[in-house]
Amino acid sequence: MTDVMLLWDNPLLFEKLFKENGLKCQRVLSTSVGTPFLPPCKCVVIPTGFANPAYTKICPGIENNDKSFEKFVLAGGILVVFGALMPEYEHDWLPMKLTYIEKHGEVGLVQVWSHEVSCIADVRESVECDGYYSETDGTVVIENSEGNAVLVVKEIGDGLVIATTIHEFPSSAFLKYISEKAKRSKI
Repeated sequence: MTDVMLLWDNPLLFEKLFKENGLKCQRVLSTSVGTPFLPPCKCVVIPTGFANPAYTKICPGIENNDKSFEKFVLAGGILVVFGALMPEYEHDWLPMKLTYIEKHGEVGLVQVWSHEVSCIADVRESVECDGYYSETDGTVVIENSEGNAVLVVKEIGDGLVIATTIHEFPSSAFLKYISEKAKRSKI
């Protein structure tokens, strides 16, 4: 059974990370979302650069499947969304308010809310971020040293949307959290 669906149109190192952490990962095209052919999974991951046509062509498929993502999360799935890599991007397809602003650089992290997802990165170390969230109706868990949101969560139904601009692989502890917390759901 698939643990993680990775929405992308060609191979990524991300796939190896999931396998190394004991998670069964399947890379799928965004146009497959909402079809009866995809098996249920616990987590859907949308990697960094998903909205930038220089990196991938998956954005239209994502933007056309807002209801499928909402149903997935309501049923207990976890949706993890990384940075859009566009100067500004409105996540209109998410079941939450979220506006991304691109700004690359190494930043310090400040945990502002206690939540298990904060284990995505070590807040005691500086990390690369590709931007921040200027608007959200989710809970800001981690900010950069300039006070901008870089990790946001929103509980919706039995599931969770996690959005981050941290431009590094998530920790093993984070992968374990999503594997244990999520319910297998149809996307």
